[in-house]
Amino acid sequence: MDGFRISRRQSLAGLSVAGLSGLLLPSAYAQKKRETTGVGIGPKGSAIEDEDIFTFALNLEYMEAEFYLRATTGKGISDADAGTDAGRVVGGHEAQFKEKAIREFVEEIAGNELAHVRFYRKTLGRSAISRPAIDFDAGFKAAAQAAGLPADFDPFADDMSVLLGGMLFEDVGVTAYAGAAPLLKKKEFVEAAAGILAVEAYHMGMARSQLYTMGEKAWDAANAISDARDKIDGTPEKEDEGIRIDGKANFVPSTPDAIVFRRTPQEVLHIVYLTDQTGVNKGGFYPNGMNGALRTT
Repeated sequence: MDGFRISRRQSLAGLSVAGLSGLLLPSAYAQKKRETTGVGIGPKGSAIEDEDIFTFALNLEYMEAEFYLRATTGKGISDADAGTDAGRVVGGHEAQFKEKAIREFVEEIAGNELAHVRFYRKTLGRSAISRPAIDFDAGFKAAAQAAGLPADFDPFADDMSVLLGGMLFEDVGVTAYAGAAPLLKKKEFVEAAAGILAVEAYHMGMARSQLYTMGEKAWDAANAISDARDKIDGTPEKEDEGIRIDGKANFVPSTPDAIVFRRTPQEVLHIVYLTDQTGVNKGGFYPNGMNGALRTT
């Protein structure tokens, strides 16, 4: 990755008034918007249920737990935590951490993500999905290509690589939880999602700050990942933000009001499937697609 450089769109003008207003819509109008735009609509036009959203989140938590556990231990989650019909996980190995603090940070994240998997499985009970098939090799190869990173980029190589690999979907997780909040109906589900969102934001705040201290190579790579997400999430009005903007650190990616922007499940699927096409139900990190009702871009 030495010598890698990339230009960065640095204007926040991409966050339109319409995009910002989506954060502040009254509930009745938001429901009408979902009815007319398809945002928040499940299979065959049915409304999304809280359990559908938690199932969608569990798919993401499986991937995050597998990533960080493999980076810190060389092994993924146990059969008991993966479910009775778990898909295969391809790729990943224990990273060669150079800094003790970074290893400890990532070990803590791994524990958090595993706890999230167990929480969702417990909450969903008999309807909890098993782990979907996950392909880190193909997913990160395609992501590196989309971002213009070196073809041999290995997200499990070392401190910087693990943080960059995590950044690909940790930022997405924060915006996904923010996007899910208006769709949840049960108070206890809203409370749980808010708490998990905060933990995911802590994770990404750590990663973004640590990457920034690593210097120009990390800035360029992180901003390249941000640019790639921006191109494929299907929402040109939302400006994904890297860790350096206008020559300064960008620790908190947010709207001008310092509110994290939201992504719908479909926008998240564009990123993890690594496609800008609609109607796609698999690809990227999920070769067979996500499990559950919310699986199509």
